[in-house]
Amino acid sequence: MNTKWCRIMGIAAALLVMMLAATFAQAVNVPSTIILDSLSRLYEEVKFDHEMHIDLTDDCADCHHHTTGTGTTNRECAQCHSDSEGTSAVACGACHLEQPFSAQSIMEKEQNSDLYHIDKPGLKAVFHLNCLKCHEEAGGPAGCQDCHERTETGHAFYDSGRYAPAGKKQGSDH
Repeated sequence: MNTKWCRIMGIAAALLVMMLAATFAQAVNVPSTIILDSLSRLYEEVKFDHEMHIDLTDDCADCHHHTTGTGTTNRECAQCHSDSEGTSAVACGACHLEQPFSAQSIMEKEQNSDLYHIDKPGLKAVFHLNCLKCHEEAGGPAGCQDCHERTETGHAFYDSGRYAPAGKKQGSDH
């Protein structure tokens, strides 16, 4: 075997090892389970099996706008954010508000005339938009309490007052 060929193979092997090491390092930081508890006042927390969902998709961008350390991969977002720096947060709650219609959130939107994302969905809407679409397509759980049981406060909130149907224990979840 000639020396040039050995060098090429050595460089290729080194590159492969570096790529595998980088992939492994990223995988180590990915949580296998994520606790979704932003609606814990009304619903029990959801133990989201992140590892299982990773196995169901070929691309993290199927669920996330971006991944840790990268800019956006979403085509619509990249129209304006193609030069954005990598991010350290990929959690939905890092950008999407838990209470988008609170007085404070509305005041902040009104005070920032440069804010483009005034119509950005809140956290609950993001979960429903992202999760339900895929669950319905793949035959996953799509009922409101299939993923999160109501708390006592949730039952009182949804089943109370003159709007609750007479004799019915559960009302609409939304």
